[in-house]
Amino acid sequence: MDSQHESGPIYNLDKELKRWKGFFGVWNNPDPKVGATPREAIWKKNKSTLWYYAPTEKKYKVPLFLVYSLVNQPFILDMAPGNSVIENFTRNGFEVYLMDFGIPGYEDKDISASDYVVHYIQKAVRRALRHSSAEEITLIGYCLGGTLATMYATIADEPIRNLILNVSPIDFEIVPFFDKIAQASKEDKLNINRLIEAIGLISGHSMKAGMRMVTNPIYFTPYLSLLNKAFDENYVEKWKRLKKWTDGHIPFTGAAMQELMNELGKKNKLINGGLIIHGKEAELKNIHANLLVVSTEFDRLVLKEQNIRVIDFVSSKDKTFTLEDGGHTTRANDEELPPYLAKWLPQRSDPI
Repeated sequence: MDSQHESGPIYNLDKELKRWKGFFGVWNNPDPKVGATPREAIWKKNKSTLWYYAPTEKKYKVPLFLVYSLVNQPFILDMAPGNSVIENFTRNGFEVYLMDFGIPGYEDKDISASDYVVHYIQKAVRRALRHSSAEEITLIGYCLGGTLATMYATIADEPIRNLILNVSPIDFEIVPFFDKIAQASKEDKLNINRLIEAIGLISGHSMKAGMRMVTNPIYFTPYLSLLNKAFDENYVEKWKRLKKWTDGHIPFTGAAMQELMNELGKKNKLINGGLIIHGKEAELKNIHANLLVVSTEFDRLVLKEQNIRVIDFVSSKDKTFTLEDGGHTTRANDEELPPYLAKWLPQRSDPI
């Protein structure tokens, strides 16, 4: 049958064959490789590792220290050549250090958020500064990693030149999901501390289920997106890597969950004050670093209302808020540094 019509082609058999081959091939092919950028482990503690990524040509004196979330593994920052935040940084002349918290086991159930801040982030920052022989550092937090980075910045003795928060929840006055449960908790009508204590370690499957309920209660949209572009091999490979990350939720320690829920979620202490981290007052006014706060328009997990007010509480003279297009992980897929960051970061990093 002629596939041509007066107005042009109406059916492309080869394209459709590629589409269905690409779609069903996802389940038959091996897991995609991630984390291609060369790196070196320069410090370890328990399950965590501090990774160092050397720049192609060092152009800036101030290195970058990346803090990722406790919910997922950080390889979304280095998915593949041409699809890597870390590769973009190194190609543009930055030294990069990545705080990889690893995958906790039940024996780690008593590690609190404050412990992660002091015993892991702070110690790793000190190691990075020694390794780089740098006088200052740029702290970049992603999602909950930005929350931890902010907590650290409020008590840091180390010299932080820049603080960049990417879709990071800081202000819990507004909760975008389970709002009735959150309000009941704030009013002391609901207390799940004893349940968390009994469980000890919240499993990766439970974390995945919770995130899925918030972002994709009916989980078929990603498969429709795949089917729509399954004829494109590059798109299929990108889709597989992102799917591997979204399915890779890791366990969350009970002590960290309790502290974040009670001190931040319930009492909103990063905004309202009163947060104590290992004996130190953790107040936003203690932050003097150049501050860049990034939100995305269609993020269903962290609303812009949850981080925009941080600018009003810090002591930084140089502070910027930017609202970008896209969702929660959009900027992890850029092939180049996003324009707002390419303009903001170099001039604040002491060019060599």
